[in-house]
Amino acid sequence: MSERVPTYETIGALPRRAAESFGDAEALVFGDQRWSFAEFERDVERAAAGLVAIGVRPGDKVALWLMNRPEWLHVYYGAARIGALSVPLNTRFRERDVEFVVKHSNATTLIQNDVSGPIDFLDMTLSLMPDLGDRAPGHPSTDEFSDLKRVVTIGAERRPGALWWPDCIASGDEAPTPDTETVSVDPEEPIMILYTSGTTGFPKGVQHSHRPLRAIADRAERLEITPEDAFLCNLPLFHLYGLSEMGIMFLLTGSKLVLTEAFDPDEGVQLIEREHITMVHGFDVHYAGLMEARERLGADVSSLRVGSIPAGMESTLPTVRRVIDDFCPVVSAYGLTEGWACGAIGFLDGTAEQRCETSGYPMPGYEFAIVDGESGQPVPNGEPGEILLRGYLVMQGYYKEPGLTAEAVDADGWLHTGDMGIMRDDGYLRFLGRYKDMLKVGGENVSPMEVEGFLLEAQPLELVAIVGCPDEHLDEVPVAFVVPASDCTSSHEELEREIVAACRGKIASFKIPQRTFVLDEMPMTASGKIQKHKLRDLAKQMLQSDT
Repeated sequence: MSERVPTYETIGALPRRAAESFGDAEALVFGDQRWSFAEFERDVERAAAGLVAIGVRPGDKVALWLMNRPEWLHVYYGAARIGALSVPLNTRFRERDVEFVVKHSNATTLIQNDVSGPIDFLDMTLSLMPDLGDRAPGHPSTDEFSDLKRVVTIGAERRPGALWWPDCIASGDEAPTPDTETVSVDPEEPIMILYTSGTTGFPKGVQHSHRPLRAIADRAERLEITPEDAFLCNLPLFHLYGLSEMGIMFLLTGSKLVLTEAFDPDEGVQLIEREHITMVHGFDVHYAGLMEARERLGADVSSLRVGSIPAGMESTLPTVRRVIDDFCPVVSAYGLTEGWACGAIGFLDGTAEQRCETSGYPMPGYEFAIVDGESGQPVPNGEPGEILLRGYLVMQGYYKEPGLTAEAVDADGWLHTGDMGIMRDDGYLRFLGRYKDMLKVGGENVSPMEVEGFLLEAQPLELVAIVGCPDEHLDEVPVAFVVPASDCTSSHEELEREIVAACRGKIASFKIPQRTFVLDEMPMTASGKIQKHKLRDLAKQMLQSDT
């Protein structure tokens, strides 16, 4: 790029700056709807006014439980503009997950889909707040949800007990226009809380400020992104990968964002051809789906210029090699929620080996170290150890969890990622796996302790252990080992069905064990800890035997 992409002080100001810079150029595409940058800014300003009209104030937390859609972006930027914080919710969350996050975040506002496809989001909310439909719209507070002041639905019609987003927008239009230019927003204050599961078994709220704008601009420069580019956004906006690299990047660079409600490989390759998409991002499971759909449908994807993919693990190598050879050039990347998105990413002129077998090169302002997991001492290049990260984009801490924050970020500012990696002599990082007992199911973090705790509450079980087992489509899937309680009368087959039934609708679908194996006793250490490494080996053997 001939010029460095500018950064702005606050994320809420970004749509206005983009409108000033790119005006009538096409900004956003969703289905048959299209927005210019000027029109997108108009809708963000209306969203900001609508939020003010229904009572959202600076410092309030606004939970977003929405599929990918334009309103997600309108609310996100509108909330940022008036000094409110966004709390994105995973759309695969179910009652238990949503209840915890809404309460823990002290959210005053929940903006959600009513229904999307077969999923009735509002029905799950009503399960948590059974009397919501009997209350006046906008007044859902109960003893259980003492901070929550309003539930807002986005759908085809008004629903009892909830505000309807079109009415909120209309209220903002009718009210005196708030002077959002005068709202004092400190770029160093948190703008969002993103919940990620941890080894403690409870989701943790990662706080970030407006600082990521600098990192996103640096990545735009490294990948030479210009207004001529067009992104296919088939990653969820509630994840930093999708929000940062597409939902924010398009406004910084004047590129076009083609938004899809969810990942659909057939729709994806058709949009690449129709909209002349130049950039895609995703995990290996996304690329595998797109490549299969391209071959089956005969779609033309020649417009693709570059993509990014988290790589480095042995399990990703075959897919990445095939993507480079048969689909489009890609650069590898590494990131985590606590360190914003891509702390390391490759270069366009990197070798095929660097783009395939590493996890990228550190971004400016990021410092990596590889240390021995036990002693904490640095290890030589090429030797595996725990990945430590330090820099201006390390999180501002876990919301309301100073103890957990101190455990994650040491006194010298190093974020202990719990990930295993190596630093190469050429300066590239390679991610190898996780030190922490965390599963990665199709890009989603799953805490074994959270699922174990749920099953112990839901079923007559004495012991539960959740381990990850390799999966060709999702990298790994959760597998449960259980020891039934003495009063359990179910057969092994019945117990497996009962466990799946107990999970459905209560915990996110990616957390549900794909198989359950019943044991008479768990393999234990002398100190009484379950030996999960033995269970992982046993799971592989038993699944192979089944096959």
